Amino acid sequence: MEASIGCCSPRAFLPGVSTHQHSTALVAPPSISPSFSSKSLKSSSLFGEPLRQVPRSSLKVSKTKQSSLVTRCEIGESLEEFLAKATPDKGLIRLLISMGEALRTISFKVRTASCGGTACINSFGDEQLAVDMLADKLLFEALSYSHFCKYACSEEVPELQDLGGPVEGGFSVAFDPLDGSSIVDTNFTVGTIFGVWPGDKLTGITGRDQVAAAMGIYGPRTTYVLAIKGFPGTHEFLLLDEGKWQHVKETTEIGEGKLFSPGNLRATFDNPDYDKLINYYVKEKYTLRYTGGMVPDVNQILVKEKGVFTNVISPTTKAKLRLLFEVAPLGLLIENAGGYSSDGHQSVLDKVIVNLDDRTQVAYGSKNEIIRFEETLYGSSRLKAGVPASEARIAKWHGSVGGIVDAPIDKVWSMVSQTKRLAEWMPMVERCTDLAGDEGVPGYVRLVSGFMFPQEDGDRSWIKEKLVSIDSSRHNYVYKLEASNVGLDGSVNSVKLVDYGNDSTLVDWSFEINPLEGACEDSIIDYLGFLYKSCINRIEIAIEAASKKV
Repeated sequence: MEASIGCCSPRAFLPGVSTHQHSTALVAPPSISPSFSSKSLKSSSLFGEPLRQVPRSSLKVSKTKQSSLVTRCEIGESLEEFLAKATPDKGLIRLLISMGEALRTISFKVRTASCGGTACINSFGDEQLAVDMLADKLLFEALSYSHFCKYACSEEVPELQDLGGPVEGGFSVAFDPLDGSSIVDTNFTVGTIFGVWPGDKLTGITGRDQVAAAMGIYGPRTTYVLAIKGFPGTHEFLLLDEGKWQHVKETTEIGEGKLFSPGNLRATFDNPDYDKLINYYVKEKYTLRYTGGMVPDVNQILVKEKGVFTNVISPTTKAKLRLLFEVAPLGLLIENAGGYSSDGHQSVLDKVIVNLDDRTQVAYGSKNEIIRFEETLYGSSRLKAGVPASEARIAKWHGSVGGIVDAPIDKVWSMVSQTKRLAEWMPMVERCTDLAGDEGVPGYVRLVSGFMFPQEDGDRSWIKEKLVSIDSSRHNYVYKLEASNVGLDGSVNSVKLVDYGNDSTLVDWSFEINPLEGACEDSIIDYLGFLYKSCINRIEIAIEAASKKV
């Protein structure tokens, strides 16, 4: 659901458009529920081979220390390849892979749920369960089969459950099995949230003690969004048709941008400071994007790399969001991505979890949005460093498109990496001219002209772009647009190819541009996405045509 406050320019591009730019409290753990044990979990055919039973004697706990050298993870890698680089802890890797299997199954169960007047249900073995309870069972089962989870608890079962994993080298996990379960019947995006803590404690700890946190997002796409302590960035994995998770996005910075998602708006009735904050967003023409599901409303900050999410209390509307199950895990995801979180006074990662059911208000977003949140509600901000929120750096606009080309990666690379062949797969390009340097070497400059973007006088558009980097062995390159007559100066285009198997290639084209004054971000990004996608769709045709000429 989206409502846009303010007007967007009806034109995608205008000639000459200018660009702008803890102390830990010791708390006795709650009693362990006697009604639950890992033995009560039946082996389920819902899980695939990765969750088969493994003799405990064959499991070894890794105690290797994290290397001080950060290994670079690549877009296109599998979840297993990514985890092998992100952490040396074999137990954590196994647990996160097991949870990935559960998320995959939950996604299918949500998509195929039968929704009646009171609940959406699906099958779990011989049982018919509401999808949130089904998700709950699947996650407990996955954690048990990982053999590295000591304790787990969920919003549905808010008591510690002993799953039999080791204390030393093992983990405790808290999760919300299906955030947004009340909107499944409306076909809105919903998701799973979980946090992973080392050892056997889920109280007397903080969110900053987490070793990993993640979301499973069930929407038009199914994604697994993951952050690992000590490893930079928050990483998105896409569930492919064959059931594998593929790394598709890394977020390392949350910039400034006018997008807001305001939860618990009823609090504005008797919280005048929250009312003032909401009125600021409206007056400044922020774009409203709010679904009522915490997972999609927070995930958009990671995807768009900007914006703010708020859920504030008042004298008559108490806090509903649980620190352990939702707020702390999402806090790690946001802060690992370069963003910030706040309960009004401190990062939510610094709040001590005293009880499993502790609740709090929260805001997530860029640094300056959190400064504004804290200053508006409480008069000052711990993050204030002499830079007014109004003077924040404006974030770039980002977009990406992709497609599968039915041709080997070497043939696709030969087509897309050569300037002289641009017109073969970019139908709007008429001419390419070398201006400086040698093609294939960073620093090379070329002039591309044609009808890439409509001009008021019907004249041709032109762009002068410089090769920033190129790696033929990894099949990727980056060009920066240095000058043009289309208002896109400073934009960056990155193309990466991934061998998709069976003589096919995944083409990933990402781009960023400086904000255009008087233009609508969504319109610009959609137009560029359409334009670049049409080019990707022509690559296979161009390769076939070239082969016939030989």
